[in-house]
Amino acid sequence: MCFLHCHPMINLVFYLGAIFMGMCFTHPVFQLCALLLSLSYYVLLFKENRLRKLLGMSVFFLMIALGNPLFNDRGESLLFTWINGRGYFLEALYYGISMGAMFVTVILWFSTYQQVMTSDKLLYCFGNLAPAFTMILTMVFRFIPDFQKKILQITAARKGIGKWQEEGKQRTKIEQGLLILSLLTSQALEHSIVTADSMKSRGFGSGKSTAFSIFQIKKSETCLLFLMFVLLLTILLCALAGGMSAVYFPWIELSSFGSLPTSLGFICYAIFLSIPTVLHIREEIIWYILKLKI
Repeated sequence: MCFLHCHPMINLVFYLGAIFMGMCFTHPVFQLCALLLSLSYYVLLFKENRLRKLLGMSVFFLMIALGNPLFNDRGESLLFTWINGRGYFLEALYYGISMGAMFVTVILWFSTYQQVMTSDKLLYCFGNLAPAFTMILTMVFRFIPDFQKKILQITAARKGIGKWQEEGKQRTKIEQGLLILSLLTSQALEHSIVTADSMKSRGFGSGKSTAFSIFQIKKSETCLLFLMFVLLLTILLCALAGGMSAVYFPWIELSSFGSLPTSLGFICYAIFLSIPTVLHIREEIIWYILKLKI
């Protein structure tokens, strides 16, 4: 039962919980746990160009972490002063590190979300509740990779007929980019008209829509979904009890791990976020054992 091929409700519940809690919890230990587990699943799921993307995220993290004290002069522990005697405070630096970790964690979760939650899964989850909105959202998500392929096709075609310059003035590159954008817009409008005519000829909107699904939830997936809800409920109760509280200004105050809400909340939080990584590693081990038996 790999997380990538789990039931759509399991994927949806996990990402809603992981992204929402990743944006709300500012306790550094919880953020470090979320950052490491999101990074681990990202590395397992993506095999190509991951180092370059992770390097870009690291630069983004450092920009937020080191740049926040330049604009935020709140705190008590002064590290040094810079332009016009403006202070660079330790509390602002810690808060910048926290915000940088939060942004990188959310970006990592969204990156894996695009790989796991395919359009058919999204249509299954929301097709009966809001069919029109779900269809539009699915088509928008589909257009993003489709436009990327179209850009490569247009560029290759223009290179084939000798109307593409790899090197030249900046004005020439801008003109080529605008021409590709114009061609891409024309193709998109033409494709939308064809799609609308096709949907109309097939009777879209003429009656109550029905939904077809190939997804069937298994007993093991039901148990996993129940476990996820129990973990989420426990984390919520611990958060309401102050187990994830973190204050950075004017001084740093963090909830202690000696308290039950903090320790229990961290354990449940770590178990919840480790579900995709554990399932993926489990699937890899099983596949490796099966290959040895061949």
